[in-house]
Amino acid sequence: MDHQRVIRDVTVRLPMASTAAEACQWTVTALARYTPATISVLLQVHDRLRCIAATGSWQVYSTVPPATGIVGRVYASGRAAVIPAVTADPGSIPVHPDAKSELCVPVPDPSGRSIGVLDLQWSGPADLAAWRDTAERLAARLGARIVALGGPPAESRSEKLLRHAAALASAPTEWDLMHAAITAAREVSTLSAAVLVLADQRGPRLGAPTAAPGELESRIRAELAESGPDALGRMTSLAHRYGAGYTLGEAGHPPTADHTPLTRAGARTLVVVPVGPPDGGGLLLVADERLLRPDPTTVNLVELLANQAWSALDRLRALARLREQASSDPLTGLRHTGPFGQRIAAAIPGRTALLAIDVDGFKSVNDTYGHQAGDRVLVGLARALEGALRHGDELYRIGGDEFVAVIEVNRPEEAIRIAERLTVAARRIGRTISVGVALPHPGESPDRTLRRADQALYAVKRYGRDGVRLAA
Repeated sequence: MDHQRVIRDVTVRLPMASTAAEACQWTVTALARYTPATISVLLQVHDRLRCIAATGSWQVYSTVPPATGIVGRVYASGRAAVIPAVTADPGSIPVHPDAKSELCVPVPDPSGRSIGVLDLQWSGPADLAAWRDTAERLAARLGARIVALGGPPAESRSEKLLRHAAALASAPTEWDLMHAAITAAREVSTLSAAVLVLADQRGPRLGAPTAAPGELESRIRAELAESGPDALGRMTSLAHRYGAGYTLGEAGHPPTADHTPLTRAGARTLVVVPVGPPDGGGLLLVADERLLRPDPTTVNLVELLANQAWSALDRLRALARLREQASSDPLTGLRHTGPFGQRIAAAIPGRTALLAIDVDGFKSVNDTYGHQAGDRVLVGLARALEGALRHGDELYRIGGDEFVAVIEVNRPEEAIRIAERLTVAARRIGRTISVGVALPHPGESPDRTLRRADQALYAVKRYGRDGVRLAA
């Protein structure tokens, strides 16, 4: 094999390439005339190695995460890899079922920094040492031409949408989701500001801002906040009634009255799309200070993004409801044994008081009037006890008619006063309770503290019920 001729013939057309993708494809196609190897060129596009050109592969991996496989290793290290037996290397990516050897070299820019890789895999015998020198020289010339053409190709808008869709689907909280949705809307639309409006029990509200909102976005948020929920409601209603809309950005065409807050903020181009259902959804607006002409494809991509954001938000809220149901008593709505165990495990000796509460005579209610009447007593008592506790105090139902309040106090007398307030609240709804109070000692287990509170409660029962006792 005349490798000098290979280099000359493969690179002769590189100066005529008008795009980085063209340069990569010509390199792969020309190189394939001299070797039966499966060949691919991967360049860094955003946060991934993206396959720009390939030939002869059974499976082309369109994108590869950084540092994944042999190609990722070569890209990250900037050093070539010669693999005589690919089956012995766990980093080999199976682009061809019969591949036996692999040569992967970095594609450098003129300063020597990796911008991608050139990868060759053979199913038969190959002189890897000779091909390594050839591949490295070809990769250097290809890298220089790519840089001369402006660097690796930019992400397309659909590629951006796919990347952001994955980020939305994996957002762990509503704040993370809103941040991801706003960031994605700006990138996909190429406009400078984005704001998400969502409804809750109090009506439409502005979603969380990005970590560092730009000037226009900050002004829009300020104007919308000052305009109040009615203005947000009218904008949301318009979006859901008529669908997505956009301005052509032409001078001399004033906005509708409902969009006046946006123009006061300096927005001259606007895309608005509905988010979620008309009842309980919201809207996503993307704006810019420049007079631009958004095309329908841009609006369609923002609509797709809004739908994806709503699906992810709906999933997060469903999971939150399931977690709440799993940690709450379905009858009273109070938290129960699971979160109670976590809470008392964090009790502070001498400061955290456990108030063990038992309903006096509850068995006779069930026996005389039935379990439905007993349930009504428990629900009414739970509301009464919650109302008597301070902000930050916590009430748990840990058994049939057994409750525990966990409160923070400065001294035992304060815990006694809170317990007595609970007994007063119970009497107001026609019931009485017995309460045992215990504060954890240093080194004492939470279970032991709770047993002492229970013992104090039983002492109250023995001495006539309807009272409070501090554990020894």
